Amino acid sequence: MSKLTYEDKINLYNDRKEGLSVNSISKKYGIRKSGINYLVKLIDIHGYDIIRKTKNRKYPIYFKQNAIDRVLLNNEPIWSVALDIGLPGDGMLVNWIKKYKEMGYNVVERKRGRGPTMKITKKKENETDKEKIKRLEEENLYLKAELEYSKKLRAVVQARKNQQQKKE
Repeated sequence: MSKLTYEDKINLYNDRKEGLSVNSISKKYGIRKSGINYLVKLIDIHGYDIIRKTKNRKYPIYFKQNAIDRVLLNNEPIWSVALDIGLPGDGMLVNWIKKYKEMGYNVVERKRGRGPTMKITKKKENETDKEKIKRLEEENLYLKAELEYSKKLRAVVQARKNQQQKKE
């Protein structure tokens, strides 16, 4: 469903209740017919307050789990479950189920925001000398490999520049 304002949703609902066809409403507001039917049914069940809620609603894990279980275990239709719990669209529940299956039947909260850009290493306070030597040797080996890689990359870039200069 395209982004509609609160007033657009109310006008759409009123147009449908006045008897306008779903096709004409679809053309007028630029949304799918299924979206219109869903929105009308949602307002019929929950009233105007359900569409008043603002963006970025966050649903708890147990809420998602309950909805997914109703669909997968009780074989209830996705559309009716989404309407019953008051989701803004049935596509949201479809995405929850898809992620649920991809994540090995576990509900996982989506992480928001940007992740850390640098790898943070935790220092161990009670690190023995042997552990410290081993950690430093591994770090040294990693840095040597990184340096070797950058040298080879620089050589390849230089070779390409030389080839281009010879062609000219």
